[in-house]
Amino acid sequence: MHILLATTKGVARASLGAEGWRAEMLGLAGQPVTSLIAREGVILAGTRQGVFRSADGGASWESASAGIEHPIIRWLAYHPDISDFEVAGTEPAGVFLSQDGGDSWQARPEVAALREELGWMLPYSPEAGCVRGMAFHGSRLYAAVEVGGVLRSDDGGNTFALVAGSDGVPSFGDPRPGFVYPDVHDIAVHPFDPNLLWAATGGGLYHSTDGGATWALRYECYVRALWLDPEHSQHILMGPAEDVGRMGRLERSRDGGATWQAASGSLKVPWRRTMPERLARISGRMFCILDDGRLLAATPEGDDWEYILPDLKVNAVSGAE
Repeated sequence: MHILLATTKGVARASLGAEGWRAEMLGLAGQPVTSLIAREGVILAGTRQGVFRSADGGASWESASAGIEHPIIRWLAYHPDISDFEVAGTEPAGVFLSQDGGDSWQARPEVAALREELGWMLPYSPEAGCVRGMAFHGSRLYAAVEVGGVLRSDDGGNTFALVAGSDGVPSFGDPRPGFVYPDVHDIAVHPFDPNLLWAATGGGLYHSTDGGATWALRYECYVRALWLDPEHSQHILMGPAEDVGRMGRLERSRDGGATWQAASGSLKVPWRRTMPERLARISGRMFCILDDGRLLAATPEGDDWEYILPDLKVNAVSGAE
């Protein structure tokens, strides 16, 4: 199998063969790549200098940031059901849509207006928040804002607003009953129902059954990494920690978050000074990125994990379409 990696030194392609995993650098040499997506022969890579595109498997790259007002790209995603529908999340917090493979991007000005009105922020940066997670279900789109809350679009991304259970106030105190903690790191919607949401936040894992109108805390922790099994609605994998980058581990629920079991296999956890940053399944195999850039791969069910490609520091992983 083949995967693409956004690393601290450019874009890489990794392959699994008889002798294990091997990687080769594809381009954007020396540039920290924050995120990437690949589909229909086109690779889009997010960096701190905007979006770059390759249409020849990474042999050559060109700038593809026309219309993006903020050069720091925190996340890229594409709609799973619509060709040429890409979304970029930026720092400071902004949402930009492209429907031409990255040739041009259109800002969603209501997101910037909310950012300025509510004073979104980041504890580690002078910028006004960031958009670092996205989820799609038909014409419904969701975006995770750190530190700001959960955004929702009901018209295919034309307009965004805060969900009813997210007031957008960037506070680190306990949210009001029924509201989500505003330090949102990732958002996931289940393919069975656009109203079934999970949010990974600095205050725990939150669940909504009504499209974000109300929320319930399912696991009190600090969490960034979240994965929903698209085939089994009750199966969830996440990477809880005691605090930022401290005592991280992997846990799994098979009953919709009611109970949790250790899912780190033979790894020595908790990691005292690191935590899971991202989880993804590609071609039936699970991957976990730690916040120190280490990459782990697992069996399809995530029953056991191994460290792979130790010479690379990874920020994101994608299928190599």
